[in-house]
Amino acid sequence: MNAKERAKMAIEARQEFRRGTIILPVLLGLRCTQHGYPLRQMLETHGLKIDEGTLYPLLHRLEAKGLVKSERCRERGRTRRLLSLSGKGREYVDLLIAEWKQTNTRLGELLRK
Repeated sequence: MNAKERAKMAIEARQEFRRGTIILPVLLGLRCTQHGYPLRQMLETHGLKIDEGTLYPLLHRLEAKGLVKSERCRERGRTRRLLSLSGKGREYVDLLIAEWKQTNTRLGELLRK
């Protein structure tokens, strides 16, 4: 495999991995009430760059599932949404963390073999 093919595969692998794991960091970021843009910035400072076209539809899906709640607020003449975890969302985060730890343990065992 040449360098160009390897780079393309690395990008695809990263995208596949992130697609399945991005929900947990987004929900963790919403343990504190905030707007979408600061959430996006916070995730990026931790190495998780998320495009607006990915983040905002995800937030809408999470809200539709009852995991995230939002309220409209007026700031500087603009209506903005404040986002936070719902009670159901907090429980879901706990389940995701437990699943993450179990999966990490299993993968660690496989990687050692």
